[in-house]
Amino acid sequence: MSDILSSLFHFETSCTELGVKPHPYIAKMLDREKDQNALDFNSSMHLYLAGNNQLLCEKRFTDKDCPLLAKFLDKNSFITSVDLRYNNITDAGAKVLGNMLARNTTLKELNLMCNDIGPAGAESLAKALHTNETLRLLRLNGNKLETKEHKGGMHFAQALQINTSLEHLDLGDTDLRTESVIALGTVLLHNSTIKSINVNRPILFTHMEEPTVHFAKMLKVNTTIKEIHLEKYDMRDFGAFRLAENLMHNFTLTYINLSCNRITRDGTKELANLLQHNTGLEMLDLGYNRLEDDGAMHIAEAITHCNTTLKCLVIVHNNISSPGLCAIADAMKTNMSLTNIYIWGNNHEEPACIAFDNLVKTGRLDMRNTDVQPYIVDGVTYLCELNHGIQRHYYYAGVYGDDVPEWQPRGPNPRSGRASDSIPFSSFEL
Repeated sequence: MSDILSSLFHFETSCTELGVKPHPYIAKMLDREKDQNALDFNSSMHLYLAGNNQLLCEKRFTDKDCPLLAKFLDKNSFITSVDLRYNNITDAGAKVLGNMLARNTTLKELNLMCNDIGPAGAESLAKALHTNETLRLLRLNGNKLETKEHKGGMHFAQALQINTSLEHLDLGDTDLRTESVIALGTVLLHNSTIKSINVNRPILFTHMEEPTVHFAKMLKVNTTIKEIHLEKYDMRDFGAFRLAENLMHNFTLTYINLSCNRITRDGTKELANLLQHNTGLEMLDLGYNRLEDDGAMHIAEAITHCNTTLKCLVIVHNNISSPGLCAIADAMKTNMSLTNIYIWGNNHEEPACIAFDNLVKTGRLDMRNTDVQPYIVDGVTYLCELNHGIQRHYYYAGVYGDDVPEWQPRGPNPRSGRASDSIPFSSFEL
């Protein structure tokens, strides 16, 4: 089953053997792939089965559909990635998929974000990683993997001690408890395969920032992780201090997400000091913190005089007014490496609006690389918000128009009745 025709035949055979009707969503996506292969041969297929696509999804996946999907994927070498986000899969379905993963030798990506998987399902998926040697990406964002009694995250910490193939693990918004977060940070001290990990919004019972300290110590010695998300950690300046001092020794990390915390100007000063040392950091997300003008000016000073590696800076909703925003804009005039800047949600007084208007007019700032657009009314310059962000295709993506990523099937425009031309997709996301 290395092509679409053999996959179609295997799908029909699987339905017959199980005595079930063909799932309309799978059938539709296989037919689309068959039509595309008639024009341009593909050696592999991304099976897109997201439940939140109203133009494509007729019936969301449930646990009853998982045996058919598992049998179809078993020994199928043509399908290398599956997107099952926003369906109704629970622990029972996750167990079936876990058994399939334990046997499958071709699947590289599996997206199960925003289903109804709990601790039992997490255990089955994690145990599959003990034997699976091909899966590279696993997304479980939005599933409730932990309760007070059952720690689903601990199973993944155990799996990372054994698995040597998984590179991207997303456990964000899964109600991870303090013990699981610390266990993951400890295991990653010795793991040499994980390149990106998302552990956003844990359920913490402490204000002493132990999880942040453990991840900071891990990042000091880890030479593999390039991307880490520590959003909603109740992180204060102490945690920012620990991260900054340990990241001085890390030249591998390129993207760190510290948004939705409580970092103030003092913690930002330490992070700015980190930027002055020109580590490998290319993307810094400090959105929804408490930087204010002083924090923004610390960053501006670092990127003006020293830093030549930072490419993307997110400082949205930080109560920054004209002095801080103008300092960032002035820094961009001398720093040519910073290309992406996101500032919406701050105090956009006219001096700041004029400063960013000048960046756009001179060509220094591309409108595709920011979240604001200048406009003038009665001689006064304002900024309006653009729907641009570093993770704008993370939870969902458009199905028509100019913002459809390559991995998502294109649907017809309901206004025109025809599909738009595709554009290359490039976005900063996990």
